[in-house]
Amino acid sequence: MEIEIFKTQLKQLGEKVESLKNNLETEEATKMALVTPFFSLLGYDIFNPNEFVPEFTADVGIKKGEKVDYAIVKSGKPLILIEVKSITNKLDNHCSQLFRYFGTTAASFGILTNGREYRFFTDLDAANKMDSLPFLSFDITNLSDTIIYEIYKFSKENFDANDIRVTANELKYLSAIKSFFDTQFKQPDENFLRYVVGEVYEGKKTQSVLDNFTPIVAKGFNQFINERVNQKLTNALKANDEPKEPSKQEEAEEEVAATENNGEIVTTPTELEVYTLVKFMLSPIVDSKRVYYRDNRSYFNVLLDDKITKWILRFYQSNSNMFFILNDDDKTRYDIDSTMDLSNYKNKIIEVAKKHI
Repeated sequence: MEIEIFKTQLKQLGEKVESLKNNLETEEATKMALVTPFFSLLGYDIFNPNEFVPEFTADVGIKKGEKVDYAIVKSGKPLILIEVKSITNKLDNHCSQLFRYFGTTAASFGILTNGREYRFFTDLDAANKMDSLPFLSFDITNLSDTIIYEIYKFSKENFDANDIRVTANELKYLSAIKSFFDTQFKQPDENFLRYVVGEVYEGKKTQSVLDNFTPIVAKGFNQFINERVNQKLTNALKANDEPKEPSKQEEAEEEVAATENNGEIVTTPTELEVYTLVKFMLSPIVDSKRVYYRDNRSYFNVLLDDKITKWILRFYQSNSNMFFILNDDDKTRYDIDSTMDLSNYKNKIIEVAKKHI
C-alpha cells in the first residue's frame, strides 16, 4: 500500500474513533469497532487464525492458560502481542499484564491499546524482558506525519523487526525527553527548578526562593520557545522561494560552519520529519548511522557521512511553498504539499544516495 493511501485511511480511522468513543463501553466493543480495523488497515488478515490469533495462549510460570487478546504470528511463532482495554480505560495501570506475557513468548514487540491510544514496546534494555517505557506511543485521533511513518513500518508488507529496532531506541528516549520538556513547559518540577535556579541564582536555594522562581522559570521557558519559533518564521519569510545552488566556496564554508554552534538556526519538526523519512527510505541500502542532517538558514540538508560533498537532498520551506532539490545531474527540483510526498520519489532518492555509498 502506498503511504499516502495509508495516511488517508489511518486519519479516517482516527475520525471514526472520535465519532464512536462515547458509544463504546466494553472491551469487546472496542476490539471490534476500533482495534481490529487498525490491524486490518496494516494489512493483516484479521479473519485468518494462522496470521492474526485471538486469545493467544501465553503461559506464565506456573499459571497455565494465560491468554493475550491477539497475537500476530508468522510460521506459527508470535511476532507481536496485543493487549486491548476498553476505550473508557486509561492505559497507565495495564502494562504489567503485557509485561508478563512478553517474557514467555518469542514475540519481538508488544502493543497495549484502548483503541484510541497505542503504546508499542520491545526489549531494548534487557533481552526477552519488555521495557517499562514504550518506544512509540500515539493518539490515533491526532497523528503527525512522522508518527504515521513509524506506524507504517508495522504494516504487513513493510514489517522488519531488525529495521524497527534500529530506530526504536532513539524513538523511546526522544519520546521520554519530549514528554519531560512538555511537563516542565507547563509546570516546572522541583528538580528542574533547582537546576535552573542553580545556574542563574547565587544565593541559598530555599523553598521560598524556589516558589518565587516557579512562575519566572515557566515564563522564561515559554518566551524562549516562542522567540525561537518567531525567529524561524522570520527567517523563512526573508528567504527567497527560488533556491540558489551553493558554490564550491559556499560548500567549503558550510563544512566549517557545521563545527560551530549557531544559535540562530532552529531545526523544525517538519525538517526532522524529512530527515526521518529519508533515513527510512535509505535503510535497505545504507546503514542508518551514516545518514546525517545539517540545518542552514535557507535550506535543510540530508547527507551521508556528515560530508557536504555527499548531500542527497536539500529541503526548502517558506510561507508559500515546500520543495526539495535532489543532488542528481540536473539538480532537479520537486514541489511537494507535505513531507509524506517524499515517498513518491523514493527510487530517485535511493539512486542519488547510491552514488555516494
